[in-house]
Amino acid sequence: MPAVVIVGAQWGDEGKGKATDLLAEHIEYVVKFNGGNNAGHTVVIGNEKYALHLLPSGILTPGVIPVIGNGVVIDLHVLFEELDALNARGIDTSRLRVSANAHVITPYHVTVDKTTERFLGKRAIGTTGRGIGPTYADKINRVGIRIQDLFDESILRQKVEAALVQKNQLLTKVFNRAAIRTEEVVAELLSYTERLRPMVADTALELHQAIDAGKLVLFEGGQATMLDVDHGTYPFVTSSNATAGGAATGSGIGPGKFKNVIGIVKAYTTRVGAGPFPTELFDQWGELLRKTGHEFGTTTGRPRRCGWYDAPIARYSARINGLTDFVLTKLDVLTGIKEIPVCVAYEVDGKRVEEVPVSQSDFHHAKPVYEMFPGWDEDISTCRTFDELPKNAQDYVVALEKLSGCRISAIGVGPARDAIIVRHDMLEAK
Repeated sequence: MPAVVIVGAQWGDEGKGKATDLLAEHIEYVVKFNGGNNAGHTVVIGNEKYALHLLPSGILTPGVIPVIGNGVVIDLHVLFEELDALNARGIDTSRLRVSANAHVITPYHVTVDKTTERFLGKRAIGTTGRGIGPTYADKINRVGIRIQDLFDESILRQKVEAALVQKNQLLTKVFNRAAIRTEEVVAELLSYTERLRPMVADTALELHQAIDAGKLVLFEGGQATMLDVDHGTYPFVTSSNATAGGAATGSGIGPGKFKNVIGIVKAYTTRVGAGPFPTELFDQWGELLRKTGHEFGTTTGRPRRCGWYDAPIARYSARINGLTDFVLTKLDVLTGIKEIPVCVAYEVDGKRVEEVPVSQSDFHHAKPVYEMFPGWDEDISTCRTFDELPKNAQDYVVALEKLSGCRISAIGVGPARDAIIVRHDMLEAK
């Protein structure tokens, strides 16, 4: 059975967790392959609302084996805090697997992240301050701490000591902060080892064997395409590969194993943090989308920047990720808007541009070219088939499908777990 990848097709917060949960009853493994606790997935089951930051959302589905892959950076305090919270609510977390090659977020990564961001002032990137970027930087600089290092105290101490040589110079001489002591860091990391030990595995091997055995494995991306370190709005991006390609490198599974790639896209657009956003609204419409859509960050609580649907971004995501399907979420938020603008192109320096500009400067100055679509007033939250939607809502979805370069296979019409319309089987071969 081929593997399936789910990625965000905008700047994040599109509803990836819900899409994962929709498919989870068919799936035996759910894998998180990038990012850390810098993004949140919200899943609503009955009257219960679950906000997950580090764990894959498939952990909420009985029988599914959740996996944190090698491409993830892990704050162990957050990991166990999240597990304890789920355990307290009766969720079985005993099946969790953690890659031995995943990198660890240490206290000094968090300190450097927060201190550096404050130092940047008006040039700040909009980091969540959770140590994600500095951890990935250490990974690339080959001075990172991996999960497997926690089980050899001597190696762990040597690695922490080596990493702190430069960081303490930065903290004390540039930022005028106190130096971080090696022993304090080592002691904290070692405090997690015994609880962590049963979870740690060669996850790449286990996933490979599962796929070869015909089991369905779902790869759940953190962040989103436009936050990808290579293909996003650099430098206002995350520090990992949030595209479908990251599923291969972040899990150890070869690209030939992936068959279906599902992109999650909102019926409008949101973003958290700094960076260009062509359709961003600063008027009553932006406030309406924010209020109606409850657009506040799951992880940070920050109000999200809101704007209309951006079709060039959707096409870009479809191309970069090789999407086979879109899941369109939060269509219900648009109910009551008389005319709904959709960005179909940009104007850059007086010229019409059909696709996302490769130049970040051009993208920063891009002005949206809108096409207007008639809205609807009917409550669509109880619709469960496409034909039940008002005609104007159907037309809006069909128009987005034509503009976005990939079929729309499911439509979210409310926050509840079952508030979704399925148009096509996303697990079928294409």
